[in-house]
Amino acid sequence: MSQPKYIHALDIPVPVRAELDAGTQKYFALCDEKLGMVPNVLASYSFNAAKLRAFSDMYSELMLGESGLTKLEREMIAVAVSSVNNCFYCLTAHGAAVRELSGDPILGELMVMNYRAAELSPKQRAMLDFAYKLTKSPNEIEESDRQALRDAGWRDHDIWDISAAASFFNMSNRMASAIDMMPNEAYHSQAR
Repeated sequence: MSQPKYIHALDIPVPVRAELDAGTQKYFALCDEKLGMVPNVLASYSFNAAKLRAFSDMYSELMLGESGLTKLEREMIAVAVSSVNNCFYCLTAHGAAVRELSGDPILGELMVMNYRAAELSPKQRAMLDFAYKLTKSPNEIEESDRQALRDAGWRDHDIWDISAAASFFNMSNRMASAIDMMPNEAYHSQAR
């Protein structure tokens, strides 16, 4: 796979594949096989194997680990948080994931623009309302917000996972914005 010309705005070169450690090369080969590309977020971290591993391990656990949330619901959180933060990279990448996982390109677009306009279950709406508030005004989270999730059918372990996903994507959004990270072009046309 060819290396993109512009991944981010920092003067930190993205190493060519042959210069990466064997573990990272294997990981990127797996990305190529499963995704048809190495996401630019991973390429951006590749200058430092420890930073890349920490980021990808946390992402994998939050997004692919055992949870009461579906993969689609976790991606919906990523999009709702990224919409609040106006993160171009994550809106593009995770909007594509919502389109693909849901089989509904309209849902993906609605999520990017305003999740409240989408037809969601009351349980999903409560999840996204909580993620939105945690992003927009974290200091205002109260027990009533957690209770609203319980009332919608979420367990306390799910509330942890909702919070962890929202928190992770707030961090990721801020990094993407700080370094002007660009999404892979392939995301723009996926699942349309």
